[in-house]
Amino acid sequence: YCEDDNKQKPFIMCEYAHAMGNALGDFNIYWDLIRKYPKFQGGFIWDWVDQSPRWTGRNGEMIYGYDGDFDDYKTKDDNYMVNGLFGPDRVPNPHSYEVRYFYQNIWTTPGDLSKGEIKVYNENFFRDLSAYVMEWETLKDGKVMRSGTVERIDCQPQQTATMTLDWGGTDGEGEWLLNVRYLQREREGIIPARHVVAKAQIELRPYQAPDMVLKNESVRYIPDVVPQVNDRNLAHLIITGENFRVRFNKMTGYMERYAVNRTEFIRKGGALTPNFWRAPTDNDYGAKLQHKYAAWKNPDLRLTSLKHETKEGQVIVSAEYDMRSVSAKLYLTYTINNRGAVKVNQKMVADKGKKASDMFRFGMQLVMPKDFEYISYYGRGPVENYSNRNHSTDLGIYHQTVDEQFYPYIRPQETGTKTDIRWWKVLDVKGTGLQFVADAPFSASSLHYTIESLDEGPVKKQGHSQEVEKADLTNVLIDKAQMGLACIDSWGAMPEPEFRLPYEDYEFTFIMTPVSHNYPLY
Repeated sequence: YCEDDNKQKPFIMCEYAHAMGNALGDFNIYWDLIRKYPKFQGGFIWDWVDQSPRWTGRNGEMIYGYDGDFDDYKTKDDNYMVNGLFGPDRVPNPHSYEVRYFYQNIWTTPGDLSKGEIKVYNENFFRDLSAYVMEWETLKDGKVMRSGTVERIDCQPQQTATMTLDWGGTDGEGEWLLNVRYLQREREGIIPARHVVAKAQIELRPYQAPDMVLKNESVRYIPDVVPQVNDRNLAHLIITGENFRVRFNKMTGYMERYAVNRTEFIRKGGALTPNFWRAPTDNDYGAKLQHKYAAWKNPDLRLTSLKHETKEGQVIVSAEYDMRSVSAKLYLTYTINNRGAVKVNQKMVADKGKKASDMFRFGMQLVMPKDFEYISYYGRGPVENYSNRNHSTDLGIYHQTVDEQFYPYIRPQETGTKTDIRWWKVLDVKGTGLQFVADAPFSASSLHYTIESLDEGPVKKQGHSQEVEKADLTNVLIDKAQMGLACIDSWGAMPEPEFRLPYEDYEFTFIMTPVSHNYPLY
């Protein structure tokens, strides 16, 4: 319609961007088109608010009710009226931040950055930018290096202005970013003074992934203590060092104990395991992915080989698996240095002659004790974000609790993921924990909930987030990638192809390093 010169009437969508549950991936595609074609003038998101009343749940806690909560007859509408940008109490759902970002009317792009130039486009039709103040700051590896304020912005409606900021350039090291924010100068109607009406983040110097060669930590004049391997135990392969113990289960090949300086990083009964699944979102159910992707939920992993060797003062443990349900091979390699840091390499080789479905994610799951309640990370935040819904989130260093990671969507589902992670730390109150870094920006989450507790299975089961009990653990998910979120509708639409994970070869490398900050986190 927009490309037909014979059609002149404005085009406005009456219903688009299905905002049900954890949704609104690819929302930017709509707005790229709306801004490209003058006659395409937007639409009405389905919909504004979750339509659920407060109700009393089975455990006596307040829930937001829907469908069968009110009588004994289930219409099978499930939670189809729970599809808003805002919750019933008008609390913004995480995807509402993506909408706010694309609705902003001031856009900032790079100019000649060597001269400190940026270009500011005023998308408003009838007002200049005199009502706003610009604040800016430069960051090096997430830390603020320089900042400033521009009190007057001279830019007329539908015009672009070039501005020069005295940000001083980079020092040629690390990742450099420029943050720009436009603030309301004075109160205007219901908009308070200092309200951020628009923002942008511009790359000044790109991120370089760290060298993934794991080295021993040497102390001058003191010989390195080479980790020792105990292979005599019938059930376990045990590696011990000067200050650590790592144990692998010989039946599964999985790391099931990881203790450094008497701190246990794996909960008793837990392990570090490969993971390809997420608790389906509402739109995943709409596309029936809980059935189409079912082979990846428990892909019938069979250990075929578990070997170890000592090389250059480090222990290397290699496990090989058949993945019969998806006709693939999986290889897990652990390199352990003299201080208990562990490099993990996860590699899947697909059978090119067979067919299998896409997967939800490719990564590893670490079950830690519940005491690890704090996270600190350098990546996109502060709200949860996904590969195709992260435009509104800025790269930065964030400090949060694990409790804060869980967003109580009215029906339980995948939640809490952060993307473009450079490093991710999971810590206890003393500042002791693990740091994760990878061979490329990755995604991660840490929750006091298991994937199973948020997954209602083949069909929705009238679930409510407030009725899901916290688990006595911290479930850490470290992913090379996770499939994006659907948006177009809840009746089969999928994310764009570049945000899916097709059946093919994958490889992911990350390093877990014990850290101790020696200060309390509270």
